Amino acid sequence: MMSGDDVERRGRSKDSNRTENFVHTETHWTSWLIPVFVVANIAVFVVIMYVNNCPKHNRLRVDGKCVARFLGRFSFQPLKENPLFGPSSNTLEKLGALEWRKIVHGHQAWRLVTANWLHAGLIHLVANMLSLVLIGIRLEQQFGFLRVGVIYILSGFGGSILSSLFIQQNISVGASGALFGLLGTMLSELITNWTIYSNKAAALITLVVIVVVNLAVGILPFVDNFAHIGGFLTGFLLGFILLPRPRFGWLERHSLPADVRVKSKYKVYQYVLGLLALVLIVAGFTVGLVMLFHGENGYKRCHWCRYLNCVPTSKWECNRT
Repeated sequence: MMSGDDVERRGRSKDSNRTENFVHTETHWTSWLIPVFVVANIAVFVVIMYVNNCPKHNRLRVDGKCVARFLGRFSFQPLKENPLFGPSSNTLEKLGALEWRKIVHGHQAWRLVTANWLHAGLIHLVANMLSLVLIGIRLEQQFGFLRVGVIYILSGFGGSILSSLFIQQNISVGASGALFGLLGTMLSELITNWTIYSNKAAALITLVVIVVVNLAVGILPFVDNFAHIGGFLTGFLLGFILLPRPRFGWLERHSLPADVRVKSKYKVYQYVLGLLALVLIVAGFTVGLVMLFHGENGYKRCHWCRYLNCVPTSKWECNRT
């Protein structure tokens, strides 16, 4: 009797043909969840600006006049206060921004989720939504809305946990943690499905460069790089759990000769990576949440970690704690 491994061994000399057949066998989904996420983020920003109501709340302040006053209550805070064309920090805090004291001492754990749907300004929103469309639609088309939706939500949650452990004197908002989770997922998906791709090295190098450049931007002041790192690590681990592709022989099992048997749906290394990732992500979430709600300061456990979020230079200082 011929095994599924024999089928794959015979096909290795024809990698290009096998990859092409694999693509045709795989299901291609219609992307609808990512566009819904984009619309939801835009709608939330509109609500934020409605609540902010700069003309009403800025009358007695000396920071300057509201920007784009023709928008009425939707006009932006003075640029001296918010150069991203957005609301005040008080409005963001009121509507669910990450704020360590309120999460830990005010028992407002829901902020770990809501902060991912808030944006500090129009520029922040547009940049994140463009990234979400470019990254998310491709992933949803390949793997479906359920898996991509889970990765997006959990990555944002993971980013919020790590951010709250280290940044305890300032608020933080944005979908960047979830977006970095999708980047991390793309990297782990490439690794766990390594055998089906052509131009593997080029794809890996490209992804690594994109990730490194984006994380490097996070060492600038006023950028929450801990949310980026937490989201990236969460998405990277989830990719091993949720996005392994079945082996070629499994997909073709119904059209194979009767004496051919495929032993398992996935390869051994895919099972090993998935199990290891599951253990790490459960342990990471558990330890992170326990530390957070016990009021731990991440910098006390990791003094050098401050340089992951901001590197001081002669041009700027790093005062986020």
